[in-house]
Amino acid sequence: MTDYNHYTDYAVEQAKKLLAIDSPSGYGRSVTEYLLREFAALGIPARRTVKGGVIADFGGRDNKNGILLEAHCDTLGGMVTEIKGNGRLKLTNIGGMKPANAEAENVRIITKGGAVYEGVCQLVNASVHVNGEYDRTERSWDTVEVLVDECVKTKEDTIKLGIMPGDYVCFEPRTRVTASGYIKSRFLDDKLSAAILLAYGKYLKEEKVVPERHVYAHFTIYEEVGHGGSASVPEGVTEAWSVDMGCVGDGLTCTEHEVSICAKDSGGPYNYDIVCRLVELAGEHGIGYAVDVYPHYGSDVETTLRSGHDIRHALIGPGVYASHGYERSHKDGVCNTFRLIQAYIG
Repeated sequence: MTDYNHYTDYAVEQAKKLLAIDSPSGYGRSVTEYLLREFAALGIPARRTVKGGVIADFGGRDNKNGILLEAHCDTLGGMVTEIKGNGRLKLTNIGGMKPANAEAENVRIITKGGAVYEGVCQLVNASVHVNGEYDRTERSWDTVEVLVDECVKTKEDTIKLGIMPGDYVCFEPRTRVTASGYIKSRFLDDKLSAAILLAYGKYLKEEKVVPERHVYAHFTIYEEVGHGGSASVPEGVTEAWSVDMGCVGDGLTCTEHEVSICAKDSGGPYNYDIVCRLVELAGEHGIGYAVDVYPHYGSDVETTLRSGHDIRHALIGPGVYASHGYERSHKDGVCNTFRLIQAYIG
């Protein structure tokens, strides 16, 4: 009998560790080094791709009918686009980072020379007691800025720190797990599902399970900018899933407690046979699930298809509320996602 609490708790702990590693799209070296160490500790073969992600080989018997599970470890973030005359930083967003959501958040500025400086993202002229237009100012990347937490007053002061355009700006995740099982953090999309795949690999090793089909996991680092899953599909793979966040919001049925099975998103419908089989298995095993259509969503596995791979595709994941903001999920959603993967694959 599988101890689901054991693997759920492991996934949550791994999520906390992954969330603590800054990794906006393209800045993936530290998070992938962490994954490679964790897979080595589990005794699971893994390698870094040329593009910078990680492919882990979970094993299995049938090498001609393999399944690839895709999760992304890149996040939203910012990049310095200009150093202003007063030494403050103008940003361009990485992925779908919204300026209204970035406002009043602590950040880390990572220079190309390896230095890291703290800062804070604020509205320009952010003091309410001074700025009479505070409430009426539209939040955009032209009206918010980063204040570097160093004594800088001019552009030259900031340049002397080694800060320049193209430097990454990483937003504080503020991860918390409550006594009631809620998981709150920026960037649960998609480090929570990456942690679930780590837990599934741990399960296979600890329980000495050899799946009938060969199973691989691909941890990508460019999903938020649209091309994470466009390469590195192992030979023999006939099916690929994005294990990503499930949408929670008005008009949808999923909550943070279920695994969401996506029938269709902005890229079109997912493989109907897989969706039906997932629903059937969830019912058979008493797994909490929801089926939804996501109105504004695209996934890694769709880029895998667009790059020319002849595969069946699916998208599942734990329900996550307030996507691309300060997100919230629950241990139940983690457990149900793990159980659905286990029920389908073994």
